[in-house]
Amino acid sequence: MKRREFIMMLGGAASAWPLGARAQQIGRVRRIGMLNDYGEADSVGQAQVAAFREELHKLGWTEGGNLQIDYRSAAADADLVRTYAAEMVARGPDVVMAAGATIVAALQRASRSVPIVFVNVTDPVGGGLVASLARPGISAKWLELLKEIAPGITRVAVIRDPTARTGGGQLGAIQAVAPSLGVDLSPIDPRDAVEIERGLTAFSRDMKGGLIVTTSRLARAHRDLIISLAARHHLPAIYPFRVYVAAGGLICYGADSTAPYRRAAGYVDRILKGEKAADLPVQAPTKYDLVINLKTAKALGIDVPPTLLARADEVIE
Repeated sequence: MKRREFIMMLGGAASAWPLGARAQQIGRVRRIGMLNDYGEADSVGQAQVAAFREELHKLGWTEGGNLQIDYRSAAADADLVRTYAAEMVARGPDVVMAAGATIVAALQRASRSVPIVFVNVTDPVGGGLVASLARPGISAKWLELLKEIAPGITRVAVIRDPTARTGGGQLGAIQAVAPSLGVDLSPIDPRDAVEIERGLTAFSRDMKGGLIVTTSRLARAHRDLIISLAARHHLPAIYPFRVYVAAGGLICYGADSTAPYRRAAGYVDRILKGEKAADLPVQAPTKYDLVINLKTAKALGIDVPPTLLARADEVIE
């Protein structure tokens, strides 16, 4: 797969595939498929979809008028992702909007001709979506920040999704910096809530532990459980999205997961109007936010370093 056959926004980004897009036909209702990785009842997923629809409306596309959106949400169900992907491309959409590497891969397997615009893929190289592209260092930064806020930790559990295409690349980046920080890693690859609880409970039996939660659909679906387990076992934890910290997590570092939906709407608009995906420029997030929950830090007995507080984009008290 050549690099120019994609357009993307890494981490918080969007990408379009494949080689071309069909020219817009005047008077024809255009059909968009949208397959998201948050549950339909999840407030974050609802905000993402609303942002996408709002931006399309600004660009002159009206649902029920010149546009039809076929929306599906698979959350953490890998089997459902494959089913929805096959059903969606079978309807012959003009373009499909997808979230996350697992969903993009399922759509690619279902069709090699339908253009795909994707968002929030942390590592498209490690996920096998593109052949080469500079990989962001966000995964390594998670461990560095966790060590900064809790310098006493010597062991870190890393929750991944075993079905995720990007899990290996994220773990590899963390492993690369772990020796220099004096940290031993313990990957946890749960397949459901029971395995999440079992894995974290077993890990927390020894002292001086911390936790990294990667950009996993499974982890997002069970974020309340993970946050409560981290509190119960006194594990300082870092997360990839603000939603975790707003719900009681300690710290997060990552790109806004909703903003890319607005930018992706612009790509969809351009493809529907006849532009080729291969001609659209690569886009990447320009800002990563650091959010700290001081209430959680206090409950864990952590004194957040003033230098870290000064760098935070948001402090929840």
